[in-house]
Amino acid sequence: MKIKNIKYILFMAAALSLQSCLDLDPQDQLGGDKMWVKASDYEQFANNFYTWTTDFGSIYNDGSAHSDSRSDLITYQTPNTVSKGTNTIPTSDGNYSNNYKHIRRCNLLLQNAEKYSRKEDIKQYVGEAHFFRAYSYFDLVQLFGNVIKVTEPIDVSSEQMTVTRNDRGEVIDFVISDLQSAIEELPSNSQISSNEDGRVSKEAAQAFLSRVALYEGTWQKFHNNNTERANALLDIAAKAAKAVIDSKQFYLFGTQGESVALGESAQKYMFILENEKSNPAGLAKSANHEYILSRHHDTTLKPIGSNITQETVNNVQWVTRNFVNLYLCSDGLPIEKSPKFKGYAKKTDEFENRDNRMKNTLLMPGQYYWKGNNNPRKTWDDATDIKPAGGNGLLYEGGGSGSGYANQKWGAEREVTSGKEGYDYPVIRYAEVLLNYAEAVFERNGSISDADLNVSLNLVRCRVNPEMPKLSNSFASANGLDMREEIRRERTVELYQEGFRLDDLKRWATAVQVMNQPLLGVKYTGTEYESHWGGTAPSQAKNSEGCLIIDNNRKWTDKNYLYPIPSDQLQLNPRLGQNPGWE
Repeated sequence: MKIKNIKYILFMAAALSLQSCLDLDPQDQLGGDKMWVKASDYEQFANNFYTWTTDFGSIYNDGSAHSDSRSDLITYQTPNTVSKGTNTIPTSDGNYSNNYKHIRRCNLLLQNAEKYSRKEDIKQYVGEAHFFRAYSYFDLVQLFGNVIKVTEPIDVSSEQMTVTRNDRGEVIDFVISDLQSAIEELPSNSQISSNEDGRVSKEAAQAFLSRVALYEGTWQKFHNNNTERANALLDIAAKAAKAVIDSKQFYLFGTQGESVALGESAQKYMFILENEKSNPAGLAKSANHEYILSRHHDTTLKPIGSNITQETVNNVQWVTRNFVNLYLCSDGLPIEKSPKFKGYAKKTDEFENRDNRMKNTLLMPGQYYWKGNNNPRKTWDDATDIKPAGGNGLLYEGGGSGSGYANQKWGAEREVTSGKEGYDYPVIRYAEVLLNYAEAVFERNGSISDADLNVSLNLVRCRVNPEMPKLSNSFASANGLDMREEIRRERTVELYQEGFRLDDLKRWATAVQVMNQPLLGVKYTGTEYESHWGGTAPSQAKNSEGCLIIDNNRKWTDKNYLYPIPSDQLQLNPRLGQNPGWE
């Protein structure tokens, strides 16, 4: 699945002596009236939109406002200020200014499209402009709440330069309207030709609509107690997700077609799928029918550019105990309820009898692994690839540094030059749509049928856990499980490191509780780690259970549910006002 026809065109804006709050670009720098004469002009202009989506930079260090490193799941030796709740009002914020630049460019295409005589020829690109304008506005609402709504490419003299912010509800309604327009204008995935592969489809717009409506529906439910508004939005979310399901255009990797050959490791290899041999079955990207919209990369033409393997594998990212404890045991029960949970005495104990996604995502002590350019796979036969049998396998012994837990998601196993990994980043994937549907139905109705669980959440749950009991109402009742908690658990485990966790905690209104908790590592005291750490004994303090304390100084408060408006924008337009708690 390569983008063959999307050319990345850079539109350079002249620097303004004082940038406006809406970050306007001079129109003549974006083509002017002379360019809007052929359908290909609209296509080339729309190609630029595809550079705005989330990419791999969001999953390591502090590369994005939506990074899981800003949540409770992963951290680093020095936790970032957002995670700690100690961030301050910035002078400027690209999350604000860049989104308005993107919105202006969408508005520019839409404005010129109104004057174009052969509207059917540019219908797809108009749909893309509606989609990406919605994408940008949704990002603004997630981060800042109320924001200014602009529907035309205004200039620096416009009165809209000094208006107050629109209510988030009004902006979300506008986002929904844009996405509904995109659904009507965009071709179905099956209608996109091979040389247009990678462009936004009707189903991508439906999937994104389910994300938007679920986010705002739960925000209204848990922050504002606005049941009527919440249920209306949740209904939109459920219907949009179900439309994608009913389209039968996508399926979970590893469940149909040639990807079945990867068995219980399908989820692991999906994230590092390349057109070079990157998995034991030799599957290429064409085998992946789970990614609905992705940021495409190619080893030669458009590599990831940073060494994502070295940035994520082993103890580079400090995985927290909070995340590890979310994985169910193989009997479908949480560790505190399952007789299969073996405890912590040995390093491997807590990894045994668990959800197979745990071993696909994390490294288990005593496990061999391969690490791209340093220690790559050679034959894809474990017996050959593991040292000392002539291979390059590295033994992860557990502990050694950081939290004691080690990540392997996003790590290439094939021999690859540093920074030349060529796998795609999933902007929207089918697993999210299935989870969106389950949550939207439950939150709208206060319950969910077994039939709805079986067409959504259980497909994700059982993808690499064919023996695990399905989540059902009787199973939950018999084992004293809370259905909402289990739906949220599945979402967190499945979408780890894909930029959802902090946003989920915010919309559920649980961040102020979760984010104030200490970040913990492995249980050290009284376990095998005391005598077999694998490096210098950890310097971190331990809590009363003997777990390493990675960060015990967290101050997350209600004001952190929204980012502060940057000070340069307030200086330019005092009527913007500051977000609550940041005044």
